[in-house]
Amino acid sequence: MSRVFEWVDERLNLRPLWRSVADHAVPAHITFWHCFGGITFLLMLMQVVTGIFLTMYYVPSPDHAYASVEYISQQVMFGRLIRGMHRIGASAAVITVVIHMMRVYFQGAYKKPRELNWIAGVGLLAVVLGFGFTGYLLPWDQKAYWATMVGTNIAASVPVVGSWVLRLLRGGTDLGAVTLTRFFSLHIWILPTLLFTLLGAHLFMVRRQGVAGPF
Repeated sequence: MSRVFEWVDERLNLRPLWRSVADHAVPAHITFWHCFGGITFLLMLMQVVTGIFLTMYYVPSPDHAYASVEYISQQVMFGRLIRGMHRIGASAAVITVVIHMMRVYFQGAYKKPRELNWIAGVGLLAVVLGFGFTGYLLPWDQKAYWATMVGTNIAASVPVVGSWVLRLLRGGTDLGAVTLTRFFSLHIWILPTLLFTLLGAHLFMVRRQGVAGPF
């Protein structure tokens, strides 16, 4: 790998670019609690990799969704392991992003001049929760079906726009094939786009402003 890097670097001069991004002093006030942002980032990378693998076998239709999940778990080499990593990683990402935001809040790292970074972080929390909500339906079993039924009914209780949100999520009044397709599209296209956009902005601002010190 070092020979490959040397060959590419000789032609593109990547070292100065890499050093401008990665080579910076770590502040003295960094503690264990500052690691949860990075842990969440690594978990999301794992979710992307395992998710790409799962989409190679998953069929987003009511007739085949459950069977395709069973096929992944029972027939595909390492399928059960990778599906387990994806499922557990989703729960772990919610936990780590909440801990990360609690650390930011209680240390006052959301204050001026980091308000925009806090807003991006809140957006990332919403995206992570959206991944969990949309991904829960995809196995298309009884638990997933009724959990999504409850979740979309809660969304319908929002004043004024509730009925519109319900129809938007379900693709109608009933939970069926259109709902599964919409959740799958949200899960693999729309939410990842939002994730990488907000994550890029978040990391840019952290790199630009530095790690917030104790307030």
